[in-house]
Amino acid sequence: MTDLNELSQALLAAVPEDGSSIGNQALMETLKAQFSDLTDEVFTAARETLLEQGVLRKGRGRGGAVLRVLEGDAAVAAPRKAKASGRAKQAKDEPQATGIEGLKKTLWAAADKLRADMDAAEYKHIVLGLIFLKYISDSFAARRAELTRRFADESDEYFLYDCDDELLAEELEDRDYYREVNAFWVPEGARWEGLRAHAKQADIGKRIDDALTLIEQENPRLKGILDKRYARAQLPDGKLGELVDLVSKIGFGSDVGEARDILGQVYEYFLGEFASAEGKKGGQFYTPASIVKTLVAVLAPHHGQVYDPCCGSGGMFVQSERFIEAHGGKLGDVSIYGQESNPTTWRLAAMNLAIQGMDYNLGRENGDTFTRNQHPDLRADFVLANPPFNISDWWHGSLEGDPRWVYGTPPAGNANYAWLQHMLYHLKPTGRAGIVLANGSMSSSQNSEGDIRRAMVEADVVECMVALPGQLFFNTQIPACLWFLAKNKAGRQGEVLFIDARKLGTMISRVQCELDESAIARIADTFHAWKGDGECDQPYEDVAGFCRSVTLAEIAEHGHVLTPGRYVGAEEVEEDDEAFADKMARLTKQLGGQMSKGAELDQLIKQKLGGLGYVF
Repeated sequence: MTDLNELSQALLAAVPEDGSSIGNQALMETLKAQFSDLTDEVFTAARETLLEQGVLRKGRGRGGAVLRVLEGDAAVAAPRKAKASGRAKQAKDEPQATGIEGLKKTLWAAADKLRADMDAAEYKHIVLGLIFLKYISDSFAARRAELTRRFADESDEYFLYDCDDELLAEELEDRDYYREVNAFWVPEGARWEGLRAHAKQADIGKRIDDALTLIEQENPRLKGILDKRYARAQLPDGKLGELVDLVSKIGFGSDVGEARDILGQVYEYFLGEFASAEGKKGGQFYTPASIVKTLVAVLAPHHGQVYDPCCGSGGMFVQSERFIEAHGGKLGDVSIYGQESNPTTWRLAAMNLAIQGMDYNLGRENGDTFTRNQHPDLRADFVLANPPFNISDWWHGSLEGDPRWVYGTPPAGNANYAWLQHMLYHLKPTGRAGIVLANGSMSSSQNSEGDIRRAMVEADVVECMVALPGQLFFNTQIPACLWFLAKNKAGRQGEVLFIDARKLGTMISRVQCELDESAIARIADTFHAWKGDGECDQPYEDVAGFCRSVTLAEIAEHGHVLTPGRYVGAEEVEEDDEAFADKMARLTKQLGGQMSKGAELDQLIKQKLGGLGYVF
């Protein structure tokens, strides 16, 4: 994925410094050599950003050429600002943004610019609430347009005989037509176009709050969920209206499946960007999509109950549904159960699941999973979770002797083993869990952690351990791993699979790494081949430096430490059969050539500098 900031810098560097212009085509060819996945939309977004910043200006003619704004060009660059302010008036008439990657980046850049001095944690709810409103309105409008066509089609079962405008309007307002396809009924006062028409009025914040209230009244499951903060939002005058115009550019289209996918991608992208802007807080980190996909690919939740006791914004659930749909299942093959302590994040999760059309149970309220368990009787088929890392203030006196501590009472100073035991407790006898934890959980012996880990290994509930690459998480360098647990192993009893995936990461920016689809597939296929569950056709074999199946006896010899690097060994290196003398002769010759070339370049640099009057 092309980083917009890196692209903007590269684009600026490609523009001649002598003040001459360069065309779009030439720029694209230059940049594609550096950014292989560059799209027209992303290029245009970067180009427009530099134009608006006043560091570039448009060349003459209609070809899209640009040139640098040099010193002394202020008189030329100044009109750019005035022109930009005039664009807001044209916002309604601009075509909706297309190309999902360009759309996401353009929307984020514009939304972040509108944020002014507002904290990202506060602004997040304002932006995502508007995206929610836009999506349900678009879905409602798409269903309304479909009904209008069907009412007029004589061959359709919905055909209305002798239908006049009054009857058509009455039928289009019948809620049952919308509920039968699981579409939101959006009251007239909450429809997007009505809000957009009043975007520039001073009371737009109150109008949005009123719209959310109407939606809650019509959709009881959202009662108390939607965050009505727009009237009191600390945005500068006019910024909320500009934000409404910006969100209007998201074109969800008429296809329900495609619209949901676009919405999900925009939503997830914004959550990730906000996570990056907010940084780490109390050990809680936004779970990158690649980690969620890895958990889902390994667990393969085709059907049943899926539980996340620290569900955040609901990303685990969304990926589970997508996995099912990708494997021939349908929405609703899994039942969603979750819990979240943070009240605003709990609301976000409900909104995220609602707009995805998913059935869910997030408990009666937000609450601490350990002391206010919302699903005490739940025994799930699958648990997927990314609990807060290493939290130290979790313990409460009421937890002493809790039935969840089957393998030992967790230490009060770290909740890692409390999470592991909580999730095992909530599994069915055939259930399995995938959990993200800090690397320290694999080897720590502080307080009772080593004893609990030994008891879990001896009970044979640890199925697989995966060491992850660094830099996967936003704004934290804490290395992480994946624990896969099984209440009762269906196969491979007395063994644990260790996978060292630290080298599988792909850098997507200078500071951010991810697991791409091939890396995720390799991890998942390795697990399924080892387990022999039919999800992978290839036979399993140990691969030095990557994966190894290890007996419980051998793990005991290592003090029940579960770090994959301790077991998988070193990566095999290809044998080098070239004679030492021959290799040295070849490498010496190669080095001599490189040194000669270096001397030529040094001389050329001296000549160029000398021509400019700089001699040394």
